[in-house]
Amino acid sequence: MLTLLQNKFALSERGARDLIKGSLYSALTDLSMLLPVGLFIMLLDELLQPLLGTSTATPNLLKYALLVGVVFVVLYLCQFWQYSSVFLSTYTESAARRIHLAEKLRQLPLSFFGKRDLADLTNTIMGDCATLEHAFSHAVPQLFGAMLSTLVITIGLLYMDWRMGLAVLWVIPAAFMMIIGSKYLQNRAELKHYQAKRICADGIQECLETIQDIKACNMQERYLEGLDKKLDAAEQAHIHSELTLGAFVTGAQAVLRLGLASVILVGSELLITGKTDLLTYLIFLITASRLYNPLSETLANVAEIFMAEIPIARMQEMAAQPVQCGEKDYRLNGYDIEFDHVSFAYNTAEPVLKDVSFIAKQGEVTALIGPSGGGKSTAAKLAARFWDATSGTVRLGGRDITTIEPEALLKHYAIVFQDVTLFNDTVMENIRLGKRDATDEEVAAAARLAMCDEFVSRLPLGYHTVIGENGSVLSGGERQRISIARAILKDAPIILLDEATASLDVENETKIQAALAELIKNKTVLIIAHRMRTIANADKIVVLSDGYVAQQGQPDALLKQDGLYRNMVMIQKQNMAWSL
Repeated sequence: MLTLLQNKFALSERGARDLIKGSLYSALTDLSMLLPVGLFIMLLDELLQPLLGTSTATPNLLKYALLVGVVFVVLYLCQFWQYSSVFLSTYTESAARRIHLAEKLRQLPLSFFGKRDLADLTNTIMGDCATLEHAFSHAVPQLFGAMLSTLVITIGLLYMDWRMGLAVLWVIPAAFMMIIGSKYLQNRAELKHYQAKRICADGIQECLETIQDIKACNMQERYLEGLDKKLDAAEQAHIHSELTLGAFVTGAQAVLRLGLASVILVGSELLITGKTDLLTYLIFLITASRLYNPLSETLANVAEIFMAEIPIARMQEMAAQPVQCGEKDYRLNGYDIEFDHVSFAYNTAEPVLKDVSFIAKQGEVTALIGPSGGGKSTAAKLAARFWDATSGTVRLGGRDITTIEPEALLKHYAIVFQDVTLFNDTVMENIRLGKRDATDEEVAAAARLAMCDEFVSRLPLGYHTVIGENGSVLSGGERQRISIARAILKDAPIILLDEATASLDVENETKIQAALAELIKNKTVLIIAHRMRTIANADKIVVLSDGYVAQQGQPDALLKQDGLYRNMVMIQKQNMAWSL
C-alpha cells in the first residue's frame, strides 16, 4: 500500500503514511458529523413515542444537554486530529518535496538543464509543489476519507432497509461515473492551460532578461504585442479549463441531489403501504440530507486530483532522471587531465567532440584553441564532469572521473568561465564563494591579485556593497575580475579558464595574467582563448576544429607547421595592424 501511494502520488514513505493517517481521520470526521443527526433522531424517537402510544415518558432534557456537550467535544477532537494529520503533515511533506527536488537538481548533470528552460524548472519547484500542496491538504485525504465513511454508512443503511438504502445510494456511483468519465476532457483542458501558462511565464522572463536589447532595437511595442497574445492565450486556456471542470462537477452534484428526491418517493411509497415505519423514513430523510454534503465536496476533490496528475507526472519524470554519482573518498596519482578517445554529443545526432585525445599535464598550461563551435568549452566542462562523455574516458590523476562523486571531484577545480554568475550579495561574499571559511583579509588579498581594488574603491560601501542580481551594477570586466578573484581564493590544484580575460582591457588583462602566473605554478591549467597573445606562453596547444583534434604540441613547433594554429596567428597579427 505504501509503495503504491508513493508511486501514484510522488510521495515519500513518511508522506504515504501521513496520507493514510489523514484519510482515516477524515473518515472519522465525516462519521462524527452524523452524531448530531443521531442525537436528533434519539430525541425525535422519544417525542414520537407518546404520540404513537408506545410510551408516556417525556425526554430527559439534562441527558440530552450532556450528550450535546459530549458530541461537541467529539466533533472538536475529530476536527483537531484531522487538521493535524492532514494539513500539518501536508506542509511538512511539501517542504520535504521541495528539498528533495533541490537535491535532485544538484545531482543532475548539466545536460539536463540544457534541455529545460529556467521558467519550466522554477514552475516545477514552486508552482507544481504549491498545486500538490493544495491537493493533498484539501482533496486527496478528504476523498479517501469520504469514500471510507460512505462505505460504513452504506453498510448501515442497507442493513436497516435495503430498499431505502438503494434509494439513497444509487446516485453516488452515477455522479462519480460522470466525473471519472470526463477525466480525458478535464486532463486535456488542464494540459492546454498548463502549456499556455508556461509559454506566458517564458515570455515574461524573456522580456525581463532582454529588455535592454528590446529597447535598443526599438521593438517594445512589437514585443509587448506578442506578450499580450501569450497572456490572452493563457487566460482563455484557464477559462476553458475551469468551465470544463465546473460543468462536469456541477452536473455530478446535481445528479447527487436527485438522491433526496428518490428517498422521498420510495419512502412515501413504503410508508403508505406499511412496509416501513415513520421513524425509519425520517432517519433516511435526515441521513440523506447530511450524506450528500461531503460527497458534493468530494466530487470537486476528484476533479482536483485529476488536475494534479500533470504536476505529479512532471515530478516523477524529474525523479527518474539519472544522476551523476561516484566515490567520495578516493586517491589520485597527481592532477594530469587525460582525454582518451572522447566523443560527446548534446543531441545524439549532433556530436560536438569526436575521438578527442590529449593530456593536460600538472605544472603546465594547456591551451585549447580553434574556431568557434569547435568544442573547446565542451571539453573544459567534460574535464570538470559537468557532463559525462558519450564514449571514451576522461581521467584525472589516472582515475576515470565518472567513478568520482561530482562534488568531491570539483573541490580540486577552480573555474572561471566566460559567462560569469554573481549573486545579489556584497562583493566580499561573492568572492568568498571560492572559499567559504576565508577571512576578510584573505578575500581582500585575492581581490587585489585580481585587480578588483580599482573599481571596488569607487563603490559606496567598498567590499560590503551589494552588487545586485548577477552583478547588475558592475561592468562585464568588473564582474569577470570578481570571478577570477574567486578562483584565486580557492587556490585549487586544477584551473579551468574559459575566455577568462575576454572582457578586460589590455592593461588589466596584462596585470591579471601576471597574477595568474603566480597562481598556476605547479598546477594543471586548461585555458580556452581566442586571442593568441593570451596563450603565447602556454606549454602546450591543442587545436580543436569541428570536434576533432586538428593539431597539438608546443607553440613554437606548431608555428613551423602549415596548419590551423599558424593560420590563426597570422590572421590575428593582420587584424592588429588594421585600423579605421
